[in-house]
Amino acid sequence: MPQPFSRRFFLTATGAALAAPRAPWSAEGGPSSLDHIIFGINDLDRGVAFVEERTGVRAAFGGVHPGRGTRNALVSLGEQRYLEIIAPDPKQDVPAQIPGLRDLAELRLVGWAVHTTDIAALAKKVADAGVAIAEPRDGSRVRPDRKTLRWKSFSLKDDHHGLLPFFIEWSRDSVHPSTDAPAGCHLAHFSIRSPGPAELGRALRTLGIDYAVELSDKPRLVARISGPRGEFDLSS
Repeated sequence: MPQPFSRRFFLTATGAALAAPRAPWSAEGGPSSLDHIIFGINDLDRGVAFVEERTGVRAAFGGVHPGRGTRNALVSLGEQRYLEIIAPDPKQDVPAQIPGLRDLAELRLVGWAVHTTDIAALAKKVADAGVAIAEPRDGSRVRPDRKTLRWKSFSLKDDHHGLLPFFIEWSRDSVHPSTDAPAGCHLAHFSIRSPGPAELGRALRTLGIDYAVELSDKPRLVARISGPRGEFDLSS
């Protein structure tokens, strides 16, 4: 079970509106600031087949993440939102960026991202609030059409094992992946569940994400993806 945030974390950071821009949450499909959700598996082809079989939409190969040991395939979930299926890249002799990814024989929800328009300012606000973060880093991948996507991102050093998001800013010269990834699916439901929902909810609000965490016997994320053929749930 994830360790709770410290008392100092809340005393120094509670009430800070850190995600920019702050936007309302929809009743079912998560926040409008939700950029993408990540499904992990140890074989990309099997992950793509799983999603296609249940939704009728086949994810398109996105590219590889150099130096991070992974590659992905993508499905649009509507405007400024997409599903990323991520798996180890067999051509990279480096550990996959997601711990345990090579052992995931079945598709699992392994994380989610919130977009921001100013990653440097956001990182400073988070750090100034006393929250430990991994410093913002540049990322890129070359698409099959040879266009390069670029972004900056940072994560929390304590993300409650993926229950809390990481943050991403897309380069102005990059096309957001939702724009031309295969369409037809949407995020019908997204929930964060925890045995301590009040405490985790306070942690989310500290990050500028005002969302009620659901009570559960164990911590997990749950997403429901809907497509032309049907829908399915996947959890962390």
